Amino acid sequence: MTQDILTKHIELNTFLKVVCIANTGGMAKLIIRSGKVKVNAEVETRNKRKLHEGDTVEFDGKKYIVDEKLLR
Repeated sequence: MTQDILTKHIELNTFLKVVCIANTGGMAKLIIRSGKVKVNAEVETRNKRKLHEGDTVEFDGKKYIVDEKLLR
């Protein structure tokens, strides 16, 4: 038996581009790997980290909350 679970998410690297922190995927990758990005108050270094509605992303002293409109 298979079960389809539809989970809406956005990857961290894509989120950084959407909120204009990074202009390109390569730039997003460098920012994430630098250790300067926090997700839910913890340093995150995985580019493809899945973000869900309500997650908080911090960078350069600013906080961004993942909104349902950004999820797919």
